[in-house]
Amino acid sequence: MSASVPEESTPRSGPPKRKFWFVELAEGVLPSHFGTLLYGAFTTIGLLAFVAIGTPYVLNVYLQIPVSEQGQITGDLAAWTELALLLIFGPVGILADRIGRRQVYAVGYVFMGIGYALYPFADSVTALTGYRLVYALGVGFTTGVLQTALADYPNNNSRGRASALMGLFNGLGVVILSISLGGLMKTFVNRGWDPAMAGYLTHGVVAGLCFLSAVVVARGLQPGTAGVGQEERLPIGELVRSGLAAARNPRIAFAYACAFIARGDLVVVGTFVNLWGTTAGIEAGLDPAEATAKGRMLFVIANASGLLWLLFMGYLLDRMNRVSGAVIGMALAAAAFLSTDLVDDPLARSSLPFFILLGIGQISAFAASATLISQEAPRESRGAVIGLYNTSGAIGILFATAVGGRLYDAIGPHAVFEMIGGLTTLVVAFGLWVRWKAPGDPDPRRIGRRLRRA
Repeated sequence: MSASVPEESTPRSGPPKRKFWFVELAEGVLPSHFGTLLYGAFTTIGLLAFVAIGTPYVLNVYLQIPVSEQGQITGDLAAWTELALLLIFGPVGILADRIGRRQVYAVGYVFMGIGYALYPFADSVTALTGYRLVYALGVGFTTGVLQTALADYPNNNSRGRASALMGLFNGLGVVILSISLGGLMKTFVNRGWDPAMAGYLTHGVVAGLCFLSAVVVARGLQPGTAGVGQEERLPIGELVRSGLAAARNPRIAFAYACAFIARGDLVVVGTFVNLWGTTAGIEAGLDPAEATAKGRMLFVIANASGLLWLLFMGYLLDRMNRVSGAVIGMALAAAAFLSTDLVDDPLARSSLPFFILLGIGQISAFAASATLISQEAPRESRGAVIGLYNTSGAIGILFATAVGGRLYDAIGPHAVFEMIGGLTTLVVAFGLWVRWKAPGDPDPRRIGRRLRRA
């Protein structure tokens, strides 16, 4: 079987590598570039996650949809988002390889901001779906480039720590922006605004942050395509073929399978944990703003719990075979999703350990799969390969949200998480086969040692 080899495996002489804190950077990458990328990690995931808070609010306040119908509508909205992403991720990866990362990233923030500005003005589910598709364009552009730049910027022996640091900023963004932005609606209501105006103002603030972030990444990311000169950039047709052909490497095929679950864990957990908590709050007699706050806090707890664990996970990934790391990360995710079957009341204090485990499993799967694909994706077609990695994730989310929304309404919240847990278990089994048949370098630090001797 053919296998792609990371560019850092070829020894070459040169000046000492620059570092950003404990992350060794690839040649030509400045600390300011990596710092801007971390800003992108903080704002991209935090801002895209707000849709999980805004959607129940729009359904309850503006459209006044019965609670019994919200599960299917929420799942359908997420499914339409993933259908759009299926069409977007491949072209985004090719654009990032051809014209550069930062231009594509900035355009993504602009689309996301337009989507949020329009969201509370929806007067029907159809209109809401249209605005959600504008938002989806922004998500496809921003997350596609975010993952590609994560593969560009660190040296190979620091990929696990770089993935962990990015995951840390992802989690901080979700926690801080979810608390601050998600709480704005309640704050505005408490200050005398009616619930409708509170929603308009909050979505306007979120849109403004998207537009500001577009300026930041346009000015701060590395120009061009990292490590690839203009003369080395592949033609568009070859980029498309290379993304598909890369799956002949079993480790890339495994990474694509991991993406089916891991890349979308944040979206799945954000969608149904928020909805579960919000619905439970409304059924307990809370007003929509207070119920939304309860659902948001469950989401925050799940994400915050993974932050300290993530530092250990990144350290581990740089000291073991990356396929083994991905298997461990996916196994933790499977255990976490399946354990939610023991939750009776999501707002009960006794349920918190299960949401904490969910956060640990979710972040472990993200960091491990991101580290594996960033190591294995070839430098000259990295955007295209990671575009297919993200496309695989979009397919997984499309399936999980479309089916999950109906399972939520027909059976209950547990069925959604049980389904994801079962699928993740199958991916773990595939990973064990890859570890046996095509494990790759048993120790990623060997590449770094070869470079230092060169």
